[in-house]
Parts: sequence; structure tokens; C-alpha cells
Amino acid sequence: MSKGPSCRKHGAAAVPQAPLMRIDPVPALLHSGNAAASFFTRRDLLDEQVGSLTEVWESPAARKLLARQQADGSWRPSGRKQEVYPPHHHSLVETFKRFRILVQRYRFNRESAGLARAAEYLLSCQTPGGDIRGMIGNQYATYYTGLILSLLIEAGYADDARVDKGMRWLLSMRQDDGGWTVPLLSRTLDAATIRRITSEYAEPVEPDRTMPFSHTWTNMVLLAFAAHPVYRDSEEARAAALLMKAGFFKPDYYTSYQAPNYWVRFAFWWPNLLTALETLASLGFSASDDDIAAALAWFVDHQREDGLWDVAYALGREGKDEPGKPEERLWLTLRICRMFRRYGTL
Repeated sequence: MSKGPSCRKHGAAAVPQAPLMRIDPVPALLHSGNAAASFFTRRDLLDEQVGSLTEVWESPAARKLLARQQADGSWRPSGRKQEVYPPHHHSLVETFKRFRILVQRYRFNRESAGLARAAEYLLSCQTPGGDIRGMIGNQYATYYTGLILSLLIEAGYADDARVDKGMRWLLSMRQDDGGWTVPLLSRTLDAATIRRITSEYAEPVEPDRTMPFSHTWTNMVLLAFAAHPVYRDSEEARAAALLMKAGFFKPDYYTSYQAPNYWVRFAFWWPNLLTALETLASLGFSASDDDIAAALAWFVDHQREDGLWDVAYALGREGKDEPGKPEERLWLTLRICRMFRRYGTL
């Protein structure tokens, strides 16, 4: 595998070349024409002194995301949507979508008044038990609760009592083997029943704790533990992480997102190899781990000639499923580079 020079220069900064990457991705990120991506490349990859985050927050793309926010902090989806239970379902989903991009892509936090209002709306959907309810009817959504909590933590809410309640709820929802699944999936239910109980009021289906964990949904739940400064050090998080990484490139136990190709599909908010590696880095795992080394090598082998990565790949056969839009490749590449740097290889 060929390697680039031992160092690179972009402006005044000199940074050691990543020993694993075939192609330096920084030029493509810097010269993409995307001011926000260039800002974070200089700050996070080149250690340059850059301006305030508010410059990014005031960018047209970020301001567009904040447009049409409601007084209660939520966003309403465009167009008419079929009525489902609960009434706030569509607003919760739309608010989650925008909140995710604002936090993950543009690094918004609770210092932004708009972001703070959105956080309060998301937390208003928390039940007394601690889960975020409404993503799939009145059913437990362990995976969405984990992801939403991770975003709230990244935005500065780690010390919020409601976040702590959510973390404790996640711990209470583990399978007997120490991982997580979606409670609905642990029961044998026909398609008609699933449609009914996820679109109208129904008591939550309790999990069958004896069923195996899902590496897909454990991956998504662990995002909350990886983000939290206290819970990331828990024995429960490490045990679940060991289960998850043992499933790299393998099919899931359950039919939902079962195919191995989902490991290398980086579209939208679904868990994948990148989210798993980010989590493992936060939990203290290193690149010397065999599973992690193999996963990092996969990224090296599948880098494009322009230095970027595609949004989705196919395992075990030639061709790509969905190359994705240029902007999505750009943000994905920045995230991959941050992940490599956390393992000390960029």
C-alpha cells in the first residue's frame, strides 16, 4: 500500500501524514468551496487558529436549517402527513432531523438560542421513565433514545438531570447478554400488528430479554454512552462495545437492517462502521485492537482517488450502491478524518 510524504503543508500548518491513508484528503476538503467544511478542516485536522463558531452558525446553510422553527422549539414537516399516534410524531421526527445536522455538522450547542429551544422540545417528549417517546408510536425506541441523547450531550446537556434519567433508562433496557435491541424485534409479531401498534396508541411491547442483542441497534444506543463524560467509563458500555465490534462486517441477528452491507452504508443517521469506530475511540479502545485495525484498513482500501469516500458501498461484490451527493461525501470524509485522528493515525 503506497503512502504519501511524511508531512504535508496547507498554508502555515504542517501535519504528519496519516500512515494508513493512500491519498491525502485535506486538499479536497479545503478547496471544496464549502466554507464550513474548510473551517472545520483547518480547526480539527490542521490545528489552525480559526474564527468563532458563530461564523459557521451564521452561514446560509445553517441559517436555512433554523428557518421556520416554531415557538415551542420544534419544526413542522412540509406537506400533509398521514395522522399517526402520537400527535407530535411528525414534529418530533422533523426536529430530530434538523437538530442532528445542526449539532453534528455545524457544531451548534446550547449557547445558540434556537438550538436550546429545540433541545427543550426534544426533552419535552421524554416519558417519566426516561425514554424519548413518539418516534415509533407509543413503543420503546431504544435506538432513537440513544441517538437523541448523544446529540443532547454533544450540545452541552451532559449534566442535565433529564439526560441522566435517559441514560439510566437505557441501562435498564439491556438484553440479558448485555447489548440492546428494539423491543418490538424481540417478539414474534406479524406485519399487520406491527403497523397497528406503531401508528396508533398501544401499550409498549416489553422486550424478551433472553433474545440476542442486535449489533446494529447496540451501535446506535452506544452513541449516548460514548458522548457522556461519566457513562462512557461504565463497565456496561465496555461490555456492549465488545459485543458490537465482534459483529463487524457480519449480518445482524434480526431482519431489520440485517444485511452486512449496512456496516458500510453511511447515509442519514443510521449506525454503521464509522459510528462504531467513533464510539470505540471514545470508550478507550485503540487502533491496536484487531477488529478496529481491520475496520480502519477497510476505510483505507475504499478511499476514492479524489481523497473522499462514498456514502455507501457493497460488501463482497464490485460496485457501489449509492455514491451520494458531493456535499454528503464531503461531510462524511471530514468525519472519517476526525475518526482517524482520534486513533492517532492522522
